Amino acid sequence: MKAELLELLPALRRYAWSMTHSVHDADDLLQGTVERLLRKGVPDGVELARWAFTVCRNLWIDEYRSRKTWQTTELDPDLTEAGQVDGEKAVQTQMQLKQVMTAMRKLPEEQQMVLNMVSVQGLSYQEVANSLDIPVGTVMSRLARARGKLTEILNT
Repeated sequence: MKAELLELLPALRRYAWSMTHSVHDADDLLQGTVERLLRKGVPDGVELARWAFTVCRNLWIDEYRSRKTWQTTELDPDLTEAGQVDGEKAVQTQMQLKQVMTAMRKLPEEQQMVLNMVSVQGLSYQEVANSLDIPVGTVMSRLARARGKLTEILNT
């Protein structure tokens, strides 16, 4: 399990960052997730990755509810998969990313979660449905509403 968990860490960290919008909070959330997984293990018959994302999401929801506010976004190049590019294109890309992330924070929590899981982590609709324990149709509906609202916000 430890080797599998080590392979999963970068994806879990990106996922944590996509929810928290803070490198510090993402690292804390990742640490809490790993501690919980190592302490309590994974239920029989459940895939480690699915369980890890579920634990991470649930820990964040608990933390988010206790804070009742979103943190300001920090852009960390270590969390983006693209390499460093100098010049105007890098600045434009960073500005666009900030705009998208600001717009995403305006979405309802359930839409943010689905959008993050599909867009950031690349999970299938079925995997998202399983992780959130909701029907696939609900995933599709939330994703469609999130994308529509995001487009609306970004075009204004």
